[in-house]
Formats: sequence, structure tokens, C-alpha cells
Amino acid sequence: MSNTTTASARLGDPTATTLLRFATAGSVDDGKSTLVGRLLHDSKSVLSDQLEAVERVSADRGADAPDLALLTDGLRAEREQGITIDVAYRYFATARRRFILADTPGHVQYTRNMVTGASTADLAVVLVDARNGVIEQTRRHAAVAALLRVPHVVLAVNKMDLVAYDETVFAKIAEEFTAYAGELGVPEITAIPISALAGDNVVEPSSHMDWYGGPTVLEHLETVPVSHDLTSCHARLPVQYVIRPQSAEHPDYRGYAGQIAAGTFRVGESVTVLPSGRTSKIAGIDLLGKAVDVAWTPQSITLLLEDDIDISRGDLIVPSGDTPPTSQDIEATVCHVADTPLAVGQRVLLKHTTRTVKAIVKEIPSRLTLDDLSQHPEPGQLVANDIGRVKVRTAEPLALDAYADSRRTGSFLLIDPADGTTLAAGMAGQAFATPADDGAVPADEEGWDF
Repeated sequence: MSNTTTASARLGDPTATTLLRFATAGSVDDGKSTLVGRLLHDSKSVLSDQLEAVERVSADRGADAPDLALLTDGLRAEREQGITIDVAYRYFATARRRFILADTPGHVQYTRNMVTGASTADLAVVLVDARNGVIEQTRRHAAVAALLRVPHVVLAVNKMDLVAYDETVFAKIAEEFTAYAGELGVPEITAIPISALAGDNVVEPSSHMDWYGGPTVLEHLETVPVSHDLTSCHARLPVQYVIRPQSAEHPDYRGYAGQIAAGTFRVGESVTVLPSGRTSKIAGIDLLGKAVDVAWTPQSITLLLEDDIDISRGDLIVPSGDTPPTSQDIEATVCHVADTPLAVGQRVLLKHTTRTVKAIVKEIPSRLTLDDLSQHPEPGQLVANDIGRVKVRTAEPLALDAYADSRRTGSFLLIDPADGTTLAAGMAGQAFATPADDGAVPADEEGWDF
């Protein structure tokens, strides 16, 4: 990519060939897979043999036209049931932009998959059936998008053909969703009336909705400003591996390898190693076997320091003037994704970047009620698909940024130590308004009182 294109991408120039990661979400049968199939088909991103296979399966089922949902529903179980049960990733491009699309399931029990698909998304497309309007699962997906700090949300009011392309139906749904998502703090919401089955306002403007003057779905995806320039963010290098060849050629080589999570590192810069707090200066940076003076996210590098410091996997190297807080007490909002509940007093493992430590769930202050965004205090546990606040005490100090500042170093996983099952995805810091508390941590009766 040329320097001009890179600069344009950072400035959000819609004419640059940039990359957009986006996820689709919505309730069951709202038409997510059909929308994705229509996008791929009408943007000429479908190979001829793929289209022939879809036409053949559709004909075998007695359909008059190709079922474009089959372009994304790849599992046999999905095709048999006519639903999406896993995250389906698709890659396509137009002349203006490249896309990575995550088609996520609509069932409540698969909300965890939506968390996976939206965790790295720049934009989320939330579908609503025009006949049903905003329902609980719509609210849940809006809450997840807000919690994961997805900067752009598209409300696609689908199946407008089944409500006679009525403008008042669209306007009512758009107003209700925009008000709800706005309360959650979603920074940008764009509402588009569509019919994925008929192709209205997906790639081509609809002739049935002359009252709508906004962009089609593809036009918005091509022009929404996005920036992947993380070089100006807080510099963070989670150490993945310590390299010590101890060979005749490199008898004293000690390098700290990892992928830069955010920011930029330079030779000569003063850095601090967390959680120990020891400081040094960068003596060298190795990138792809060559020495460089500067490196930035998301490059994988090896840092060499001037001082011999005890550093191991899981430590975090940061600029000395920009260190995140280090603590054993973590307060965060979590999406509970496991079938088994998460309860107060439960022993877990907490995985943050390359570091995994023992922890205890000390408190669950509240659970989010999706209907009115109120907080249900002291629920005692979180069950599958719940969103709530937790207070966790870790066995060792961790250096977490607020998730609002860094999606990479402000997130973590809670894991079942018995079988390695992921229990919850956590976002450090304040996500939604919660009742004030005095910071008291209840005593642990199991002997894990860190």
C-alpha cells in the first residue's frame, strides 16, 4: 500500500482501499444470512460454482429462486434447519474497500457467538424484522455492540416488502432503536429500510421506497470512516516468549518477543516492565530478523533492553511515562457466555493478553436488565448471555487499561480452571452506569483470599 493510500485510510477517506471489519446480528429469521448473501451476490463477489451449488440446492427444495442465505450458512446442520448456528466469516471486496464479515447467529443461546464476531468489528449491522420491531434480542445485540465499543451501528429494518414498504413502520422502529442505543452510548447509528430477499436498498437503491433518501447498505459500508491507525495509542507489548539462543554466535542475546498490541516503540526509549515496575531503555528492536529503530502495532518484534531484568511470558512492556494502573482488584463488565452460571466466590482463571492468573469472583454488584437498561442489584450469579458487573481478585497484579481506551489491553477472559471452558468475556472499567458502592470486598471462605 502506498504512503498516500495509508494516509488517506487513517483520515477516513472513503475513496481509499481500506479494510472494514463488520458483524451482522439480529433475532432468529430476521434475514441476516439472506442479507449477507444478497451483498455477496449483488456486489459480484460470488464464484460461479458457488452460485451453481446454491441454485441446485434451492431447486431441490422446490424454490423458485436461489436461496442466497445458503451462501453463508455453510454447515450441514445450518442448511437443514435454515438457521445460522456458528459465526460464518466471509471475505469480499469492492473497488472502494475490502471487507471481513462475521455473520453471527440470532438465537439467544448463541449470543456468545455475537460477542466473538463483534469483538474486533468496526461496525455492526443489527437486523430487525419490520413486522416485529425492536424485541429483547435486538436490545441484547445493541447492548453487546455498545459494551464492545463498536463505533458504528447500522439498523437494517428488513422485510419492508412484507409491510408494503410503509414509511411510518420504518420511522417508528428507527426512532425506538435509536433512542435505546443512544442511552447505551452507541456513538453513531444509521437506519436503512431494506428487503434482503428482493434486494431493496442492499446494493441497489429501491424503487419502492422513494421516501428514503439515504445510502444503501453497501454504499454505507463503503463510505463509513474507519481508522486502524493504533500507532498513536498507548504503547503496549505483551511478552509472549523470551529468546535466549545461548549459541556461539549469540552468547549473551536476551530478547523479549511479542506482538505490539498498540502504539509505537523506539530504540533509546525508556520503558517499564509490569507488574514488577522495573525500568530500562530499549537497546534494540529486531523485526523479521533485521534490526530497526522503530516498530508499531500490529508488528511482531523482539525487544532488547539495556539492563538484565527478570522478564517472563505475560509481562507487559510499556513506555515509562505512560503506564496503566496495576492492581489485584479488577472491576469490569462481563458477557457471560458459558452454560454454567458464574457465581460469587467462584474460583476462575483470568487471561489477559499473554498472562493467565488465578482469581476469585468476589462480587457481582449488578446485572443489566435489557428492557429498560436498569441494573438488578446483587444477583448472586450470572447465567448464559447475561451482562453484568463483576469484581474479581487476582492472585498476582495485572496491568489493565480501561476498555474504553484500548480494546486489546482492556479486555480479558474468565476461564473454568477445571476444564478450560471460557466462562465470560470481560471489559475493564466502567461500561454502563452502576449504583455507587463503597469498594468493600467480602471475605473469602475458601482459602483463596488474595
